[in-house]
Amino acid sequence: MKYMLLIYMDERAMNEAEREQCYKDSTQLTHELNARGQYLAASPLQPVATATSVRVREGKRLVTDGPFAETREQLGGYFMVDAKDLDEAIGIAARIPAARKGTVEVRPVIEIPGLPNE
Repeated sequence: MKYMLLIYMDERAMNEAEREQCYKDSTQLTHELNARGQYLAASPLQPVATATSVRVREGKRLVTDGPFAETREQLGGYFMVDAKDLDEAIGIAARIPAARKGTVEVRPVIEIPGLPNE
């Protein structure tokens, strides 16, 4: 089953050196997951200041700068993994370096037939 592991943290939780180490550690984790056939995708996101939110209301597109919700922690990146069950996905989430400073939300992915494959 596919799981999306969403990484939330305050953008100021890490200094530049810690962020670079986090990227290195995360890259190592992706290689370990790939060797086991569990890696599907992963990437950090640009800062929340670069975000644009799009909503459609009454047929009109509304575009605003920034994220939809104002919160202390922002979505900072993700891992997409293939795990046999929730327990295994939680185990992978606990290994994500950013979990030490933020939160990793584990969500099963609904696989819709007919979507294009990579």
